[in-house]
Parts: sequence; C-alpha cells; structure tokens
Amino acid sequence: MVPIQMVDLKRQYTKIKSQVDAAIGEVLDSSAFINGGAVQKFSSELQSYLGVKHVIPCANGTDALQIAMMALGLEPGDEVITPSFTFIATAEVIALLQLKPVFVDVDPKTYCVDIAAVEKAITPRTKAIVPVHLYGHVTDMEPLMALAAKHKLYVIEDNAQAIGADYTFADGTKKKAGTIGHIGCTSFFPSKNLGCYGDGGAIFTNDDDLAAKIRMVANHGQSARYYHDVVGCNSRLDSVQAAVLRIKLPLLDEYITARRAVADAYDAAFADMPQITTPYRAPYSYHVFHQYTLQLNGADRNELQKYLAEKEVPAMIYYPVPAHRQKMFEHFGGAAFDLPVTDNLTTKVISLPIHTEMDPDQLEYIIQSVKSFLNNLPT
Repeated sequence: MVPIQMVDLKRQYTKIKSQVDAAIGEVLDSSAFINGGAVQKFSSELQSYLGVKHVIPCANGTDALQIAMMALGLEPGDEVITPSFTFIATAEVIALLQLKPVFVDVDPKTYCVDIAAVEKAITPRTKAIVPVHLYGHVTDMEPLMALAAKHKLYVIEDNAQAIGADYTFADGTKKKAGTIGHIGCTSFFPSKNLGCYGDGGAIFTNDDDLAAKIRMVANHGQSARYYHDVVGCNSRLDSVQAAVLRIKLPLLDEYITARRAVADAYDAAFADMPQITTPYRAPYSYHVFHQYTLQLNGADRNELQKYLAEKEVPAMIYYPVPAHRQKMFEHFGGAAFDLPVTDNLTTKVISLPIHTEMDPDQLEYIIQSVKSFLNNLPT
C-alpha cells in the first residue's frame, strides 16, 4: 500500500506533470515573472468559474483578508465579528490593522458561525463580519447577509477552505462561496482544494469601486504608476504559481467529486458508531471537504491520534486552541468570551486524510484503524 498522506500532492502532481511542467516552462521562456500573462489569464478564468465580476490575485490568503479590510476603510477601534473556531489568520489580520476582533460561537453542526450569536454581538462600533466557510462547508449566507444589510455592515467571506462550494438560496438560486458577501478571500496554499506550488491567494468582489480600491491597496496604493493615493502593500501572485493554477482550475470540480467520494465512504463506515459524529451537510451547502473532521463522543481524541500514528495513519487537529484563548488576544479580553460550542469542539474534533488520490485500500485501512481503536475502548 502507498504510504498514506493527509494530502498527497506528489501523486496529484504526477498525473498532471506534463501540463504543469510545460506551463512553468512557458513562464520561464517569457521571463514575465510578475503580473505576466499567466496571472491575467488565471484571473479571468477564475472569474468565469466563480461567476464573479472581479478576481484580484495576491500573495496569500492572509494578505487577501488584510487587503479586503484595508480597502473597506476600516479604522482602528472598529469592531469586526468573526468566529474563534478558525485558523488564526482570520483574526490575526483584524488585530494587525488595530481593529477589534469580536469572537462569536459557531453552529454545533456545521462548525460555521452562529448567525444568532453574530446578531447578539453587534454594537455601534461593529463595522464588518467575517464568516469562515470551515472545512469546506458554507456558512448560512442568506440570513447573514440580511442581518448585515439591516445593520449596514460589510461581509468579508473567508473562503480559504471552500473554493468551488455552492450555496443555495431559499429561492433555489445558487452562488459560489466567496461571491456572496461584499468581498471574498481565498488561499491557494498547496494543500487547499485549489492549491499552487507555493503561496498564493485571491480576492473576489462584484463591486466595481471596491475592486479598484483592492487593486490599489495590493499594489502600493497606486492609482497609476508612481502615483500613490492610499497606503497600500505589495502583494501579488507570481506568474509561475498562476501557471500551475491554470492547469488545476479546470480539474477543481473533479477534485471536489473525488473528495466527496472519500467523505461518503467515511460517512457510511462510521454511520452506526455512537462514538463518532460525522460531518453535517446542511441542505444549503454543497460541502467540498477541504477537511473530513470527526467529532468524538466518549473517546479520547488525542489517544486516537496517537493510535493512528502508530498505524502510520496521519490525523490532524484543526484546531486545538481557539483564537479567543490564544495569548495574542489576551488584551482583547479573549478568554472572557463565552463560547461553549467552540471550547467543546476544540477538545473533540479530529481530521482524517482526505484527498484526490486516495486508493480504496488506503481508505479501508484508515476506516478499520479508527474502528479498531473505538471498538476496543473499555465500556
């Protein structure tokens, strides 16, 4: 059996090696390493795939979030509501810009932000909401957008884990995750569902004025060459990474289908195990399974991880310490936030390998390893 990886990027690359190598070779031959043709073409192709007016590539997903907040003109002291149960970058950029992160709890089934909790957290200082489409499941965006409109708040979607996912509105309309809020942000980190071979990110919007501001902020605040209208930064997707992404974008739906097949197999295998809660799939969200995350009930998550490691099965914990309990947020009153669902999840979740290249024998071995641990627990 091929060694099991959380994400098997090498085997994925092997299947598209000739196309990727040729695309990178074209960039090298052109020597247009910054903002070359590959970047422009990828931006246009991703716009078409997402059905969004503007895609502005940047250096990474963290930069995407920062640039979005800068472009919205948020000022020091403004409050930004976000879940604590997320990768640290979501909240980190809020603090970096001297804004105030206001942490709220998540829905216990979807692990995405609790809309009722958001509403309770709104104050006169609130200026924006940053929902996170965690693990590949889309936040319930329709009521969230209605709430934001009611209070005149911006919505910045953290779509680093759910590119390609569909959200279905009550009337049956579908939109891609990241294209519903005022701004959407994503990461092309190699392990993402659409990943490059280094760092990369992008920002989406349907607002022409916002798109112009985002482009300026990402390029030193320039409105024209050497004319700097606002304080900006230097964040761009390089041409080599864009070339790789152009090869992988047409395969994204195929990759999602492969991930969902693995998730289906896990779901079926663990359906009758009371110690396991498998990932919930809300009817409005087409889950793309960036991670397959179990919640354990009456079983020690850390002991399972240790047991699987002995069986040479990798398993990861996303995330063991929520943002509101991180030292970096102590001065925002972090631990004072009452987030019982988040605190509970951080002790119980564990993610199993899921990727586009998983073989049936690997999948069965993982399933049997998990079952072996749980079936041999003392009663």
